[in-house]
Amino acid sequence: MSAATTNHRGRALLAAAAVGAAGMAATYFLDGAARFWANWLLWFVILACLALGTLFLVALQHITGSLWSVPMRRVPERIAALTPWLVPVAAVALFSVPAVFSWTQPGADAVTPLVLKSAWLNYPFFILRLAACLALWMLSYHLLVRRSLRQDESKDPRVTVSLRRFAPAFMIILALTITVFAFDWVSSLEAAWYSDMFGVYLFAGAVTTAIAATTLGVIYQRRRGRLPGVTEDHLYNLGGLMFGFTIFWSYIAFSQYMLQWYANLPEEVFWFQQRTSGKMEGVFVLLMAGHFFVPFLGLMMRSDKKDWRRLRWISIWVLFMEFVDVFWLISPIAGKGLNLGWPEAAFALFFLSAGLLVVSRAMSRGPDMPVGDPFLEDGLKFHLR
Repeated sequence: MSAATTNHRGRALLAAAAVGAAGMAATYFLDGAARFWANWLLWFVILACLALGTLFLVALQHITGSLWSVPMRRVPERIAALTPWLVPVAAVALFSVPAVFSWTQPGADAVTPLVLKSAWLNYPFFILRLAACLALWMLSYHLLVRRSLRQDESKDPRVTVSLRRFAPAFMIILALTITVFAFDWVSSLEAAWYSDMFGVYLFAGAVTTAIAATTLGVIYQRRRGRLPGVTEDHLYNLGGLMFGFTIFWSYIAFSQYMLQWYANLPEEVFWFQQRTSGKMEGVFVLLMAGHFFVPFLGLMMRSDKKDWRRLRWISIWVLFMEFVDVFWLISPIAGKGLNLGWPEAAFALFFLSAGLLVVSRAMSRGPDMPVGDPFLEDGLKFHLR
């Protein structure tokens, strides 16, 4: 892609982000703080899932030592460039805590479940946990991605060894921090409710989203000749990963719902009742059908996983369903049931434009493959048996 085309696209994305920012400001003053913060938190969660999910894919490749993924590793590494942008987005999100989180509202000290959780849900400790999560994510991004990028110049095989040693530690970091993040920034919006599986639920969505975004990035670069040697066999494995994690997400989602439905405890079922009744019922049905059946049936056959056109559309659909998922989780806090209108369009325009700008700039820097990785040649020779 020429520099002129890149600059033109960058200006277009900046203009779109500016229009979205204007709409976001209008949302706050014209439609109230609750809807503004619901949308901000929605995109904060989506951004975090995408960044952490791609870091997970990078670490997973180092842990398993898989060869097929080496030629494509730059794509999730570059999408993970969204990680540093979590810091300013999170800093703004802190202002939402007194406005919409249930445990900060007047009368919260009279609600027994909130009193029992007060040692955990207090503003100073909340900020401290967020700062710790952001610090660990930034450290992980530096060690997993920045060092890998520098290996392109040094060609030092010891970098690969060090990355493989750090990857298991990152998995522990991710397990702890994404659980804390899920409980703090989603579950505690209505803190009287709880689910022991909620951290795993958000993790499953994050990884599925990251696989879809990575697949789109690989297809985009491959069609432009930027990933020579990446074949349908490589795409097949991406499709297989997406297929597998679609089933995993569905299993966790069903288990979480089934256990609370069966127990039928008032302190648990109110949360699902808000999200499965009225106008939200349609969103729930779309989520259950669209997040499982479409990608499951669309990728069931072996040939489907090799078809880049099918993979592209399934990936776009999976990304859309992640938006529906997080929307279903967060939207009810605005207090008006189903909220879909120009405010949501403005937030989507801003975050999608800004995110694409960050990722497109990352995609334009350095080699498109990890040329310093000693296993790159073996990865390019990969073929299914």
